[in-house]
Amino acid sequence: MAKSEAKSRPVHEIRLGRIRAAIWENETQNGIRHNVTIARLYKDGDRWKDTTSFGREDLPLVAKVADMAHTWIFQHGHGTGGEESE
Repeated sequence: MAKSEAKSRPVHEIRLGRIRAAIWENETQNGIRHNVTIARLYKDGDRWKDTTSFGREDLPLVAKVADMAHTWIFQHGHGTGGEESE
């Protein structure tokens, strides 16, 4: 896999029902940092799509996947001395 392809994929995904958190790894001058995107999956005809808009019933799962992403980042931090290794 080419380096550019590897950067275009999350290092980890968490999915609960229709809610998905993707964890992205970014190299910075201060070491590796992680960012998280959260999306809701839905089907439009025969195609699966995602959105960053959430309804009231989605919010408990949004909170849960955000918490799980937070835990994963702390467990897999690289000890860079930043907020991820505290």
